[in-house]
Amino acid sequence: MSIAQNPLSVEVTLPREDVALISVEGYLDVDTATEFQHHLANQLHHGRRHFLLDLSSVPFMDSSGMNIILRVYQEARDIPGSVHIISPTPAVRRILDLTGVSITVPVSESLDEALARVDAPETGQVEQVAQDGRQT
Repeated sequence: MSIAQNPLSVEVTLPREDVALISVEGYLDVDTATEFQHHLANQLHHGRRHFLLDLSSVPFMDSSGMNIILRVYQEARDIPGSVHIISPTPAVRRILDLTGVSITVPVSESLDEALARVDAPETGQVEQVAQDGRQT
């Protein structure tokens, strides 16, 4: 398969100066991972510290996509910053859960939830935000 058969669409918006919302559409695999990586690297270069990855339109992701997510997660942590996955499709969520990536990289159901996680400086507050105000 070539990139032409499985095009990847990546749209970057800035909810805030230091936050990049990266909306991905299409297969995130060995054929498209390099393009995805270029978009993330560009945002790092421009000083973004927090990366919100909207995967709601990604029907399939292989290890190439996961590796790039984990790589940007490590780079963002060193800044310090963060990476959050938003609304992965069921197939992608299953892969994230089976591989343990969802334990390392927070998964949110909405942009608002992900932004609240960015703003929550402590893990306890993140858990509280994720549960809509219920204390854990």
